[in-house]
Amino acid sequence: MPAFEPHAASTATPMIVPVILSGGTGTRLWPLSRESFPKQFWPLVSERTLIQDTALRALGAGISAPLVVCNDAHRFVVAEQLRQVGIEGSRVVLEPVGRNSAPAIAAAALIVAETHPDAVLWLMAADAAISDTTALGAALGRALAAARAGYVVTFGMQPTAAETGYGYIKSGAVVSGLEGVHAIAQFVEKPDAATAKSMVADGGHLWNSGMFVFTAATLIAELERHAPDVLAAVRLAVAARRTDLDFIRLGEAEFAACPNISIDYALAERTDRAVVVPASLGWSDVGSWSALWELGEKDAAGNVVFGDVMLEGAKNCYARTDSLLTAVVGLQDVVLVVTEDAVLAMHRDHAQDVKKIVERLKAAKRSEASAHRRMYRPWGFYEGITKGERFQVKRIVVSAGAKLSLQKHFHRAEHWVVVEGTAIVTRDDETLMVRENESIYLPLGCVHRLENPGKIPLTLIEVQSGPYLGEDDIVRIEDTYGRE
Repeated sequence: MPAFEPHAASTATPMIVPVILSGGTGTRLWPLSRESFPKQFWPLVSERTLIQDTALRALGAGISAPLVVCNDAHRFVVAEQLRQVGIEGSRVVLEPVGRNSAPAIAAAALIVAETHPDAVLWLMAADAAISDTTALGAALGRALAAARAGYVVTFGMQPTAAETGYGYIKSGAVVSGLEGVHAIAQFVEKPDAATAKSMVADGGHLWNSGMFVFTAATLIAELERHAPDVLAAVRLAVAARRTDLDFIRLGEAEFAACPNISIDYALAERTDRAVVVPASLGWSDVGSWSALWELGEKDAAGNVVFGDVMLEGAKNCYARTDSLLTAVVGLQDVVLVVTEDAVLAMHRDHAQDVKKIVERLKAAKRSEASAHRRMYRPWGFYEGITKGERFQVKRIVVSAGAKLSLQKHFHRAEHWVVVEGTAIVTRDDETLMVRENESIYLPLGCVHRLENPGKIPLTLIEVQSGPYLGEDDIVRIEDTYGRE
């Protein structure tokens, strides 16, 4: 991705702090995007993940590394994905519970304001795509000028279709002295198809991108005016924060007491300081499979494919597999997505209805609603292979130099077979080296730890046996990563 230079002298003081919100679950992109590993952590529009692309765009905005707000379960994934693209010095703020965007943004502003109250915050979601970085630089320059003048600035995207999955902004008159910046006449909720078509036709409405620019001081002052309950609760959570490794943990009870409200409802629709910068950036919230079809590189028949896909007589289809060979024959305008444990097949016109399937899966308490077979941990990952009534088999991959917690189980025994690399295993008072094609038995109740001392990933097959095989049957005695 090429770097860009935002107009209006972005390197001048006050500093610019990119703030990335990474709290979404992307249910409309099920079965790929799930709570355990949502869409921002997948490479969907480039060879990098969405959060990596977002952070690299932010890198061009100023000298400050990004501040990322995410939930506790994703902290190590965020840190690792930023590290993979060479981004250092970022701060990761952990939400103990989800409370929508307003409390998350308020926390970021309060933390930045402690040292740089006049800093300009460039707020963006972790899971959006922007293809025209040159146009983004120009739009950001206009937004910076407005933010430094005390406005709360949002970006309105020029519509390319009558999209019902986005909110809209009705653009007003140009703000005096600020070129390319308009007053906001009205915020419009996600419309039905007829209303969306009418708004796009009139030329005066923009997609609400959810991307904002403002100074920390302005945001705090406007929250004090329009959402004092949000600001007061977040102040307590920030005051109660603690540092955990490289992460900032907001106070759990204090943050849980925050109102659950978006920044649009809490502030943008109430303040008289809100303005909009119209822009055409090749922007998408990557919110549905139809959106990914629109963004993707198409073959001569209009098909977009990822993975081991074979087409015969298919037209205008989106086909993706991360697992099995997938063949599509004679279909048109279809989405077909194959993962290791689920298949989605639908007409592209029904892309917004995927969330209904997720709701039904949750109601049925199906694990496929929220978790993948592969689960990431700070030391690597594990994935299920098979499971019976009193046993299950997993593949465990431990990164070079990493180690699991020192732990024990009350309900299961384990048998480890090393298939790649070398393991150092602690078993009660013993420390053993286990090489490829060797195995070790861990009886129920023994204190044990697995470590990879090598320079390549360690892969082993774990066979668990016992009356209860849940992940919560882990008593951690010592942990490098601060987990309980």
